[in-house]
Amino acid sequence: MTNRKTYLTDLQDSEWAVIEPELPKANQRGRPRKHSLREILNAIFYVVKNGCVWAALPHDLPAYKTVYGYFRAWCLSGLWKRVNDCLRRLVRRKAKRRVNPSAAIIDSQAVKSGEGGVERGFDVGKLTWGRKRHILVDTLGLLLGVLVSSAGVQDRDGARSLFEQICHDPWRRMQKVWADGAYAGELIRWLQHLLGWTLEIVDKLPGHKGFQVLPRRWVVERTFAWITRNRRLARDYERLPRHSEAFIYAAMIRLMLKRLP
Repeated sequence: MTNRKTYLTDLQDSEWAVIEPELPKANQRGRPRKHSLREILNAIFYVVKNGCVWAALPHDLPAYKTVYGYFRAWCLSGLWKRVNDCLRRLVRRKAKRRVNPSAAIIDSQAVKSGEGGVERGFDVGKLTWGRKRHILVDTLGLLLGVLVSSAGVQDRDGARSLFEQICHDPWRRMQKVWADGAYAGELIRWLQHLLGWTLEIVDKLPGHKGFQVLPRRWVVERTFAWITRNRRLARDYERLPRHSEAFIYAAMIRLMLKRLP
């Protein structure tokens, strides 16, 4: 711990004890680390929750260029997803669930983009210019995978790319995925052939207008609500889609740490 004033997003001792084993060990050669990884994570979680730009980090946290350097390196190494997967298994075990889920829910969310960069487009259905977040969650709403694309990408095409991205994960128990009508058609046969999973479409009730809570699908909508409670994720401010994905993983990591002892 440091002597500085604590922020609401700082890791508690019990939370740090959970996540520390999953972080890279210090290199025995070269210059020693100036800042602890706990302080680096505190700074990243501050950015995620409060939505400030990197250069606006408080002065009593590590320098923003140092924090961003770690954030980017962990994006490239896939560390954010690995930590998310580890914590998800711990949360499921605490909830007395099997470590690997047998069912999941997929959906997408179109968000406005606040920056330039690659992978931006127009979603004609939501009339939104920006990016689209495709997420797959378990029945507890915990993140299994995320893909950020142009908002112009169709849901079924984004889902195909997401499934291809995670098809090497050890989902030995996975049998069923629930989705809305945008995922109907060829994707159902393709997913059955690729992974042997059944894609079940949960449609709205006939004749019903306006919002309605649908079986299974409400779980993934709740996850989107969890994500967008973080100001950095209320819109997409990143120039690179992989940075958007990393921030989503970071937000879910912070949420899961709160659920663990």
